[in-house]
Amino acid sequence: MTTDMPAAPADLALAFEEQRPRLRIIAYRILGSYADAEDAVQESWFRLQRAAIAAVENLAGWLTTVVSRICLDMLRARGARPEDPVEDVATVDEQSDTPAGTVIPIGPEAEAVAADAIGAALLVVLDALSPAERLAFVLHDLFGMPFDEIAPIVERTPAATRKLASRARSRVQAADPVAEQTRQREAVDAFLAASRRGDFGALLQLLDPEVELRTDPRTVAYAAGNADHGAPLLDEHVVGADAVARVFAGRAEEARVGLVEGVPAAVWAPDDVPRAMFGVTIRAGRIASIEVITDQTQLGDLVIALD
Repeated sequence: MTTDMPAAPADLALAFEEQRPRLRIIAYRILGSYADAEDAVQESWFRLQRAAIAAVENLAGWLTTVVSRICLDMLRARGARPEDPVEDVATVDEQSDTPAGTVIPIGPEAEAVAADAIGAALLVVLDALSPAERLAFVLHDLFGMPFDEIAPIVERTPAATRKLASRARSRVQAADPVAEQTRQREAVDAFLAASRRGDFGALLQLLDPEVELRTDPRTVAYAAGNADHGAPLLDEHVVGADAVARVFAGRAEEARVGLVEGVPAAVWAPDDVPRAMFGVTIRAGRIASIEVITDQTQLGDLVIALD
């Protein structure tokens, strides 16, 4: 029996690092959070170290399954929408001559447009999807994973898993992705404009009262070293519109709107080289969360298009 799983610890770590960018993108698409995606990928590494290596024949497939299960648990722990029962019946859009799990090539340009639209719409309908629906849709529609491989992860039959993806697909398509992208871009534009002006009142209007700002230690250290006298120090986790507005008021002078994985976000890119990304999630017309990434390895994994 052949295996692509290296036995030596050093080789195992190298093999995992080769998979990390792909796993991070899968986890982000499922969770809608870069920080949570990083946590999920790191947990998959811990589980790989504890696994019976000799029993793993396909590293990429094994890691995809593990990180997907971790993401599913994380979604359920958030208190996401309850999962409705799904019958093992096909819906109208599934009754075709195309075998289940088939990925239909549509060309690079069309794929890019589709990815942009799905990315924006998926963030909008996140709370409307159950964890199992989101997982089935992302793994199948975005990454081409067959339903019979997704089914054990969500603990459904392949037919029920197909139904989950179909139901999620309907909700995503109904979200009007073009309109949602426009609204997301307008929100990011308004946020950057208010930040540059130091308009505290405008920032409060744009931010959800319970908005969360998440950063990493590198960002916190950088902000501390470049803070103006009297400016509030940045923490890794800041909650509340007042506190978040104080962090950004009078800042973001050089940031601009760009597309990160097809979703409008703020990007700081001196000389057109991305150095920081501000991912923004909009819910009910207000900014519900902001994630700041300055780690160059993570930024290198992301598809960033600058205006």
